[in-house]
Amino acid sequence: MKRLLIDLDACSQCDECGMLCSYTQHHYNNGITNLREFAHFAIVCRRCDDAPCVASCPWEALEMQETKMLKRYMMRCTSCKSCSRACPFGVIYPETIPFVISRCDFCLGRLRGDELPICLQSCAHGGIKYADLEENEEESVFKASDYLLVKTDYKWDRVKEPPKKR
Repeated sequence: MKRLLIDLDACSQCDECGMLCSYTQHHYNNGITNLREFAHFAIVCRRCDDAPCVASCPWEALEMQETKMLKRYMMRCTSCKSCSRACPFGVIYPETIPFVISRCDFCLGRLRGDELPICLQSCAHGGIKYADLEENEEESVFKASDYLLVKTDYKWDRVKEPPKKR
């Protein structure tokens, strides 16, 4: 199965993402913004048991799902960035919490033959790939969803006990 692969380390080379998107529902859509947020939530988020980011949201726009994956409700989010400030590890990046929401549909059912998504063609640093790919922890490639893989050299071990407050 063909999947998108986002290389977060390559994405970090850009000050501002200039990738194009062919999603037809939004005229100036930049679906990569949504994918980067999802990738960060899937890979970089520490999945805190007490989830201060969730508790900080005045609009209940963030929810910790049973899988310990964060979900942001786009229609509730006002882009106040209180979640970003509340994250004790600094992994909710303010630039990935835009008020105008863009969605990626992974070009499902829209590509013909060997056609590639336009995001691949417009990415200056090779931060996104589209191929028959599988999760490979040795190469730091992790499955974020059925259609998305994330590559990052960022590693962390979840601490079983939170650090003691001073």
